Amino acid sequence: MAEENSTETSIICYAPSMITTNGVWQGDNPLDFSLPLFVFQLTLVVVVTRFFVFVLKPFRQPRVISEILGGIVLGPSVLGRYDKFANTIFPQRSVMVLETMANVGLLYFLFLVGVEMDIMVVRKTGKRALTIALGGMVLPFVIGAAFSFSMQRSEDHLGQGTYILFLGVALSVTAFPVLARILAELKLINTEIGRISMSAALVNDMFAWILLALAIALAESEKSSFASLWVMISSAAFIAICVFVVRPGISWIIRKTPEGENFSEFYICLILTGVIICGFITDSIGTHSVFGAFVFGLVIPNGPLGLTLIEKLEDFVSGLLLPLFFAISGLKTNVAAIQGPATWVTLFLVIFLACTGKVIGTVVVAFFHGMPVREGITLGLLLNTKGLVEMIVLNVGKDQKVLDDETFATMVLIALVMTGVITPIVTVLYKPVKRSVSYKRRTIQQTKPDSELRVLVCVHTPRNVPTIINLLEASHPTKRSPICIYVLHLVELTGRASAMLIVHNTHKSGKPALNRTQAQSDHIINAFENYEQHAAFVAVQPLTAISPYSTMHEDVCSLAEDKRVSFIIIPFHKQQTVDGGMEATNPAYRLVNQNLLGNSPCSVGILVDRGLNGTTRLTSNTISLQVAVLFFGGPDDREALAYAWRMAEHPGISLTVLRFIPDEDVTDAASTRATNETNRNMNVDMKKQRQLDDEYVNTFRAANAEYETIVYIDKVVSNGEETVAAVRSMDSSHDLFIVGRGEGMLSPLTAGLTDWSECPELGAIGDLLASSDFAATVSVLVVQQYVGPWAQDDEMDLPDSPVHSHDQPNAIYGLEDPS
Repeated sequence: MAEENSTETSIICYAPSMITTNGVWQGDNPLDFSLPLFVFQLTLVVVVTRFFVFVLKPFRQPRVISEILGGIVLGPSVLGRYDKFANTIFPQRSVMVLETMANVGLLYFLFLVGVEMDIMVVRKTGKRALTIALGGMVLPFVIGAAFSFSMQRSEDHLGQGTYILFLGVALSVTAFPVLARILAELKLINTEIGRISMSAALVNDMFAWILLALAIALAESEKSSFASLWVMISSAAFIAICVFVVRPGISWIIRKTPEGENFSEFYICLILTGVIICGFITDSIGTHSVFGAFVFGLVIPNGPLGLTLIEKLEDFVSGLLLPLFFAISGLKTNVAAIQGPATWVTLFLVIFLACTGKVIGTVVVAFFHGMPVREGITLGLLLNTKGLVEMIVLNVGKDQKVLDDETFATMVLIALVMTGVITPIVTVLYKPVKRSVSYKRRTIQQTKPDSELRVLVCVHTPRNVPTIINLLEASHPTKRSPICIYVLHLVELTGRASAMLIVHNTHKSGKPALNRTQAQSDHIINAFENYEQHAAFVAVQPLTAISPYSTMHEDVCSLAEDKRVSFIIIPFHKQQTVDGGMEATNPAYRLVNQNLLGNSPCSVGILVDRGLNGTTRLTSNTISLQVAVLFFGGPDDREALAYAWRMAEHPGISLTVLRFIPDEDVTDAASTRATNETNRNMNVDMKKQRQLDDEYVNTFRAANAEYETIVYIDKVVSNGEETVAAVRSMDSSHDLFIVGRGEGMLSPLTAGLTDWSECPELGAIGDLLASSDFAATVSVLVVQQYVGPWAQDDEMDLPDSPVHSHDQPNAIYGLEDPS
């Protein structure tokens, strides 16, 4: 029997029962069976890699670092050193299933990379990006070739040329998706250096794929000297078939699907099957299967089909299967295989020389293009980013026996170190030159009445546009005081960062939108450009910001400061429903608003959009609005009144200012509570604010006493209940309420209202007006005034102050769109 067990017949294949377990109650160990073992391994990989993502997030490390580290920890370098762990969790029999699934994930990931990559961008990169990419590749490739002679083992059965190719490509390649994510983290994606490095990385990636295909062809063709030639010819034929046969077929599918409708499941299934077929074909002809998937993705036209495929695959592939591939790379890495001080010296020497070589090559080329040395060094460091392509090169090299365990472990560590140090070094080395911003007009109150008003309008969806345009028209642009509007479409950065390259392409009129995001941008831009054409004394500059919602406010604040705007208008995170209620559109919008209120370099207005009067028109002679300002006191209320004062100059605007004054008994009671030092200081500040309020309101009344369309009312109230009753009495007769947020103001007239606030960012009165059961047909603008050193110095600046204009109103119109 023992002899029979030793024959091959006993280990030909697993019995069907070895795939799934009968359960622990039947006495089975789930880890003895393929499926539960694979599920457990996958869970372990995801948990460990996510742990490293969490730990390394403060250091701004890209996700690929965490995924490779997770694999190294689970592999023979750390936990795998214990035989019991290795044999139980990652036994030899499970490696085939694990690697197969990892490679399936890799196939679809490379397919997505191809779908998202716009091949036309490579043609448009220009000579600068092309030469920088080549300059950054040549020196590291030469260094890799030089070290290949010392690192290659005498027992290797492959030629020196193949070894040079693998090592050279691994050292010279730039990981485009990883670089894009790093640039987004560092807020460099929209800078000149960001655009150059992205374009250069894209060119670098294309060259890397060509060299990888050549290296694989050479590695797999030992038997015949003509095999390499046949592999290259077959690969060229495959590419030609994809371009001239497959692409027209997919274009036919797109034409056959009516615009706006979903693609049929049959077509989607056909394309997803095509990924596997292309992978099989390229694997059969002698290049790696991922090459076929990548080329197949490249031939899919940019547009709704590509977006549909990305939405269906992105999360599953990037979140679950791709970490498996990087973890496999870590599992194959045995740091203990690097033996002797000489090897470690070689390791550090290769890291240093390869990194330095790419930096030197990039700096030299950048210098010829007139770039500063510091920018050239930063560019070289960014192009040292490693990731997917290098891991594929190393894994293929190990599978083909080009790289032994020691060399493989060495190269994986090189990739980890080179990518890991980039973000910290670039953060220290490169700080974008920020102009000294010393403008004072950060509020509407401080903006001179005959100077240009600069407004930054943030838009999430086209639904926000009509009310915002009507609000801007009501802001009364004149020849004496034109309005320059920066329209910023806020787009969430989703999935992998490489998608940003497509979204940021400048849209040319007449061409169809590439995806839903661009279609929305086009709609928003067209609406504002149409408004610009029909309105006088208005200049519109459309922009797009693509960021995670958690950091989106940084882009808004940076643009506001750069363009020296006085007022930011951003939509409320809720919208009106058909029955008049308010529902949240996206909770993340609220986070953006809260962050913006806390960090804005100028005044901010949150617009609760319930539409403006239905009779409103874009032309100034037909606009008709009833506007009300509820004035309780404080800088925010003064800013709200300053904006309403500007609007009141419009012939179609009727303004009602309702100032709430506390009853004398309430004032006396508040004064008696100022017993300790803190309350005394607060009381002094409140007196100062009340004095500023009185001066500003008296100036407003004196300037507008003769105008019938401006009504001023003093309303004496004792508590919050009387305040609410007074506001309710006027809610149906107006189209727009403008109120101050009341930040930092403790008024007895709103006491108790804040306890019931759903949205504290609107303040007590703003929250009351925006609630579902109040003023259901009236839009609300909640204003927060910027309070800083300039605002404090010029607290007494009034809109009728003497003219001291430092701006050139027309100079701003020709600015380029930084997106």
